Amino acid sequence: MAELVEILKALSDESRLKLVELLLRRDYCVGALAKHLSLSESAVSQHLKVLRMADIVKGEKRGYFTHYWVDRDLICRVAEQLKKLSQVQLEVKKCQKNSSHQDQCCRKEGAKHE
Repeated sequence: MAELVEILKALSDESRLKLVELLLRRDYCVGALAKHLSLSESAVSQHLKVLRMADIVKGEKRGYFTHYWVDRDLICRVAEQLKKLSQVQLEVKKCQKNSSHQDQCCRKEGAKHE
């Protein structure tokens, strides 16, 4: 679960999510990513650092440039974990009638999720 949290944190930034989307289409170097996203190369490098730390993005030196791509297997594992999470069933418990904070901590039996 800790891995999932770190991955979701890394993907929570709009620029990083756009970066991942571009890298899923093809490999890019920092300069090309910066051009496509209208960001500075240093900003792209910082975003890539966060994505690399979460193991979402990998890089390989090719000549003068490092080309980056997305670990698709990791993205698929995250998608599976989120799918499983979405299938967790709501537990409905009967609350004790004498509870002063009954409405705050329990759902009424048969209540639907809003």
